[in-house]
Amino acid sequence: MDTFHPTWSFVLRHPAHFFALGGGVGLIRRAPGTFGTLLAFPVFWILDRSLSPYLFLAVIAGFFVLGAWACDVTGRMLRYPDHPGIVWDEVVAFLLVLFFTPREGLWQAFAFLLFRIFDILKPPPIGYFDARYKHGLGVMLDDLIAAFYTLLCLAGWSALVS
Repeated sequence: MDTFHPTWSFVLRHPAHFFALGGGVGLIRRAPGTFGTLLAFPVFWILDRSLSPYLFLAVIAGFFVLGAWACDVTGRMLRYPDHPGIVWDEVVAFLLVLFFTPREGLWQAFAFLLFRIFDILKPPPIGYFDARYKHGLGVMLDDLIAAFYTLLCLAGWSALVS
């Protein structure tokens, strides 16, 4: 599908565009989803140091709701519901993964790798939700399932090394 490539003026035109496009990270032409996932790291470091665990989870839930709205508005404006530049879904889902992942570099690197694999390959039911639900909630949901798969693998790894 030939897609419109948003510009900085598009990002700044509406708050929904700013969030959906990860503050401009989604403008990166190659692997924007990977860069969106990387954006979750500094956001995580800031929130993890400033918020209690319960408040952190509440912020992630709020980010999810914000993302459903922002991705829907931006997808409609771009005439492509899950435009590659929409990366807020990766940011929020990977924030959730990082919240439940040990704070050690190896664990976080492995979490990043797993999440990207699940987000790119879209094993069932991720691919089903990705293909079927073409609106903001659908955009957010498939990455949430990828986060669940990532956390499931990390839990299995943790059980093996313990």
